[in-house]
Amino acid sequence: MDKFKIKGTYIQLNQLLKSMTWSSNGAEANAIIDEGLVKVNGKTEYRKRNKLIPGDCIEYNQWRVIIE
Repeated sequence: MDKFKIKGTYIQLNQLLKSMTWSSNGAEANAIIDEGLVKVNGKTEYRKRNKLIPGDCIEYNQWRVIIE
């Protein structure tokens, strides 16, 4: 499991997908989220701009990351 350190108080879900290179651009990140392929804290997440905070666990395909 990877860890991702944020600089502010939160990062948006679609921004995280781009930062982790799980998507190549914002449109692809939004499409991945729209298709229900991303889980936040074990639940499918459809909100593209969901604010992720330290302690959140994000899963996509075989990847998993914890926000720090």
